[in-house]
Amino acid sequence: MTAQDFDPTTVPIRPAATVMLLRDHPINGVEVFMLQRTLSAAFAKGMYVFPGGRVDANDAEETLEAHCDGMTDEEASALLGLSHGGLSYWVAVIRECFEEAGVLLARCGETTDLIRFEGDELIARYMTARHAVHEGSISMMQLCADEDLHLITDNIHYVSHWITPLGEARRFDTRFFVARTPDGQEPLHDDNETIDSLWVTPADALERHSSGSLAMMPPTIRNLEFLLPFGTTADALVAAKKIGTPTAIVPQLRVDEEGRVIGVSFPGDADFKN
Repeated sequence: MTAQDFDPTTVPIRPAATVMLLRDHPINGVEVFMLQRTLSAAFAKGMYVFPGGRVDANDAEETLEAHCDGMTDEEASALLGLSHGGLSYWVAVIRECFEEAGVLLARCGETTDLIRFEGDELIARYMTARHAVHEGSISMMQLCADEDLHLITDNIHYVSHWITPLGEARRFDTRFFVARTPDGQEPLHDDNETIDSLWVTPADALERHSSGSLAMMPPTIRNLEFLLPFGTTADALVAAKKIGTPTAIVPQLRVDEEGRVIGVSFPGDADFKN
């Protein structure tokens, strides 16, 4: 595709959110959960990514704050640099994580305990709920009301902000987050939008990308690089919480004289146009 095939200024920029689920491995140290997108996907086909996707209308229901622990919409919006609706990004992260990875970042009722998927009956019930949320037959807020759940938005930290370059046929305004994987829950890809999954250290993921065995997009690579210095999940979460509001990164497409895309420029590159 060349830059002349469509008018890039008419492509809508859709809000999206994605999360790096972390765990501490006794030998490897910090590991992150990654999914491989289906080879038939319209966007990023075959790429290894973190659980995430678009922020939907249901993620902005009026009842959000009643089901979210430790963060108001005003606080979330201020952190994202928005006038309102910021909490919907945290809810989108939790919803997408549940749909794509089967992990539910929530606690039960009035306790402080995170939900654990233990026992055949409970596992089956939440597997049914996972598919229902994915299909849109119930919303996350309805699931919270039905199961007396509170979403742990205060334990999900905002770490980076990427906007797809002008000139791409699909554009997203994506916020990246980081969270600890709850005990008693084992992530697994959905065999629908994703076809493979793995736990991997950030260093190993980057090495495998360099060798060609893990295909990844630049935002995924940069966020893995953020995780490299940390020996524990706790260290990573402490550092993430201190970031505050990161500067949005908007790469630029490199094109040749005939308008064909030949690469991507980032802020700081010699050919990046400010």
